[in-house]
Amino acid sequence: MIVGTAGHIDHGKTTLVKALTGVDTDRLPEEKRRGISIALGYAYLDLGPGQGQGERQGAGGEGGDGGDGSGRRIGFVDVPGHERLVHTMLSGATGIDHALLLVAADDGVMPQTREHLALLSLLGLERATIALTKCDRVDAATRARRHDEIRALVADTALAGAPIFEVAATTGAGVRPLREHLIAEAAALPPRVGAGLGFRLAVDRVFSLPGVGTVCTGTAHAGELAVGDELVVLPPAPGQAPLRARVRSLHAQNAVAVKASAGQRVAIGLVGLEKDEVGHGQWLAAPEVAQWTERLDARLRLWPEEARALRSGTPVHVHVGAAQVTGSVAVLGGLGGRPVEALQPGGEAFVQVVLHRPIGAWAGDRIVLRDASATRALAGGVVLDPQAPARYRRTPQRLAELVALTADTPLQRLEGLLGQAPMGVDLVRFAAGQGIAGGTRAALVAGIGAACGAGAIGGGGASVATGDAAAGYASAAVAGDITVVPGADGPLWALGAAQTAQWAYIAQERLQRYHQEQPEELGPDLARWRRLAAPRMAEPLWRALVQRLAAAGRVVVSGATVHLPAHGVQLSALDERLAQKVMPRLLAAGFEGVWARDLAKEAGEPEALVRTTLARLAQRGELFQVVKDLYHAPPAIQALARIARESAADGDVKAAEFRDRSGLGRKRAIQVLEFFDKVGLLRRVGDAHRLRNDCQLFIEHPTPQQRRGNDPGGSAGLQIR
Repeated sequence: MIVGTAGHIDHGKTTLVKALTGVDTDRLPEEKRRGISIALGYAYLDLGPGQGQGERQGAGGEGGDGGDGSGRRIGFVDVPGHERLVHTMLSGATGIDHALLLVAADDGVMPQTREHLALLSLLGLERATIALTKCDRVDAATRARRHDEIRALVADTALAGAPIFEVAATTGAGVRPLREHLIAEAAALPPRVGAGLGFRLAVDRVFSLPGVGTVCTGTAHAGELAVGDELVVLPPAPGQAPLRARVRSLHAQNAVAVKASAGQRVAIGLVGLEKDEVGHGQWLAAPEVAQWTERLDARLRLWPEEARALRSGTPVHVHVGAAQVTGSVAVLGGLGGRPVEALQPGGEAFVQVVLHRPIGAWAGDRIVLRDASATRALAGGVVLDPQAPARYRRTPQRLAELVALTADTPLQRLEGLLGQAPMGVDLVRFAAGQGIAGGTRAALVAGIGAACGAGAIGGGGASVATGDAAAGYASAAVAGDITVVPGADGPLWALGAAQTAQWAYIAQERLQRYHQEQPEELGPDLARWRRLAAPRMAEPLWRALVQRLAAAGRVVVSGATVHLPAHGVQLSALDERLAQKVMPRLLAAGFEGVWARDLAKEAGEPEALVRTTLARLAQRGELFQVVKDLYHAPPAIQALARIARESAADGDVKAAEFRDRSGLGRKRAIQVLEFFDKVGLLRRVGDAHRLRNDCQLFIEHPTPQQRRGNDPGGSAGLQIR
């Protein structure tokens, strides 16, 4: 258990911690000289026999019990009480399990007593103990009066039921009962949930030691850490990727350890990181949950003693973890999901906090706001979405999503989001925001699938998708009625059951309308169909939905074209005859392709007739028209696609390299790459053509005729009926 002190300056916080643990937490010369705490101090109390210990200056030194940091000690974070050091107090109070509020019997309740109480309440702390200190300086009547004052002070807070212990730290009176009470509280503290969460530590102190290197200390907020693990420093410097470091050594609760976990004070010796590359307020986190933000949505409560309502645009100081940053507030809506214009004192609402510089933050982290002059506590709450949207933030749809994010567990939050999000949920982003390790994403989706029950779009019809593009859309797993896009490290996207059915209907309706407006065409290409039906849907999710429709027999994907099963292009006997005449020339042309006019001339047929036949063949996915009137046989396109894949060493296909590998001229090479952009093998990102790694377009598969068992023979497997 980690105990954090709170109270007015000179009310005996440091003296009481020393009486409880034997450790003087004032370690700086200036603190010794002035007799007040300036920086955070740390001490530890063994739950068994033995003396307390101060936090050692390192993560690899001698001493301790040599254990695994299993929580056999109570950690104390001694915070300064001066009004100008409230930001330091907050950085120490974040992540504590138990508050120890001190009130001096001779002074009674003072300004920082009230402010520290407000901060503890806004941090959501519910486990607390109150110490009435310096009791040897006053008589019994005064002590009784102080009891009444304290009870009145905490009456409407989470500390209302906290026990009050009378102590005199300098004489030792009352210290033993208080110590025994804290030990009992530590034994009763429920364990923190750590399974499936990535490790995160809020850095509150950095130093270096000979033979150890850079050491970062702080409170572990989530997950587990072991010697040898890799961590990233968050947020990174502007415009740079996060720095990485390896764990050389660990101290957990001031004991040498091989692992550490959430709820412990941890000192981490790091390899590969200089002292000046990490600082107070940053985070050390597992790479899989690395993120940082300049905009977050939170559930916020305005302190009841505030005189005015909190309105959008209010400038604030924001405290999350050990970080402090300025920002502003936008009030979004009430907890019921309705927009509100202001947050009234004592009330709760959804707000968006816009930060002036990035910080690390995750769902469930506590957040405290202070006024623009940093002189008083305004509000506190919990982060709901650390990657909040800048647009549509007050729409009914967004407010419904925030209501879903208030659920108790990540599984319940994801279930709620899938029921609300019209465009599905980015599971990678969701998992990182929740602090969930990558391997746990699959378990989340499986849990939702089990809750939904089995099902699929439109029943159990067999897929009638044909052509290379049918194989080119990434395999989509189905968990219940939800649509899930899989990835190498876990699911990538998910679309709720109701949204899957809705978008399936919309997609088919748009396709039917297209057939009515363009009856002479087989159908739109897949990219155009997406623009017609769901332009805002993420492309991987759209591809998964297309495959589900094809697998259910709702649509037919032929080449790069899609159509309803009842709408198809049939070849006449004349088309069959012309196809047989032009095919040898197309196969012989290789990468260059053949213009329609040249095919007509060589076949001795009317150009208009040949154009019509070629267009029908292309609509059926049995030829490819790279640019208008220029046709390629499937083997040539498959070979060019293979070259494009081989050219994408870093993910991007460079036009010059593709030109050199293919032997094409620059103009034709660019035309082929643009064709691949259009059909979905590549996607244009600035001047680059980026390979879609999950796309299987133009990988050699049997031709439509071979699948129908109608292969009259010929070159390269391309045949026309």
